[in-house]
Amino acid sequence: MRRIAAVLTVLVLGSMFFAAAALVHPFGEPPSAMDDYMIANSQQETGTNNVVSAVVFDYRGYDTLGEATILFTAVTAVVMLLRRRRDEVDD
Repeated sequence: MRRIAAVLTVLVLGSMFFAAAALVHPFGEPPSAMDDYMIANSQQETGTNNVVSAVVFDYRGYDTLGEATILFTAVTAVVMLLRRRRDEVDD
């Protein structure tokens, strides 16, 4: 039964992987309509000349804040796990 479940899982995940790979936007094709919109309107909507900064900090600001929070939490957890306690330093 486990062998059948493992084979079925591999088949499902493999088919999902190949389906996702087939749907990826081909490299080097002309930009999409969203790219054109960002280039044309980012300066008027955000007040910045750099489109990348406008996307990261204005259009996707909450997403960037969430990523920074997750990174900070992960670093804090690693530091807490690897630090030495006062009772361990005496040994």
